[in-house]
Amino acid sequence: MIPLRDRNPTRHTPIVNIGIILANIAAFLFQLSRGSQIDSLYYQFGVVPSDVVASFSNFELGAAFLPLFTSMFLHGGWLHIAGNMLYLWIFGDNVEDRLGRFRYLVFYLLCGLSASFLHILIEPGSQVPTVGASGAISGVLAAYLLMFPKARVVTIIPVFLFLQVAELPALMVLGFWFVMQFFSGLVSLSAETSGAGGVAWWAHIGGFVAGLAFIVPFRKWGRGSSSGGFGL
Repeated sequence: MIPLRDRNPTRHTPIVNIGIILANIAAFLFQLSRGSQIDSLYYQFGVVPSDVVASFSNFELGAAFLPLFTSMFLHGGWLHIAGNMLYLWIFGDNVEDRLGRFRYLVFYLLCGLSASFLHILIEPGSQVPTVGASGAISGVLAAYLLMFPKARVVTIIPVFLFLQVAELPALMVLGFWFVMQFFSGLVSLSAETSGAGGVAWWAHIGGFVAGLAFIVPFRKWGRGSSSGGFGL
């Protein structure tokens, strides 16, 4: 299923969400400008689990944390960034609208960090750089799922050789998305993927679970605020 848009209006302009999208696009254009040097960019600013573990072991906290943040703004190709930004555009504005701008930014970054930490925990010896906003966006999807489970999402559904457009509840669209990530993650555990590129399924799962967990304290943080209070 591919979401196209939701029917869930916002009260305020999602400045932070738009800013994150523009930052990702700017970073991707910078990647393209590096040409054949793009691989070195991935190793320098992406999350290489074995390097992060070594940096933490040597108490080199700057070297350990920097790639955890910079990796969120790098992508592996046009389809990678297009898919991520589509999901962020559709679902991020409503989450920002409910959380408020500052809390949304903190929430987004925490989910991204959590995603990377789980990926490192699963594959601590991997020397393959991981890049992408998928982990942070997964947390946003989890928050949207909890806050707007009945929101209607216009979705493309492949039916054999045909494409069908339908309006489905967010619970179905995002619930299906997470189930696919979870089972793909389970399959990846039995495959020898640490030495090759691919999708960091457990980063997606980690970001989603972090979103489910963080939305509770973030709700309490915003309780009583006219701009950000909400109920689940």
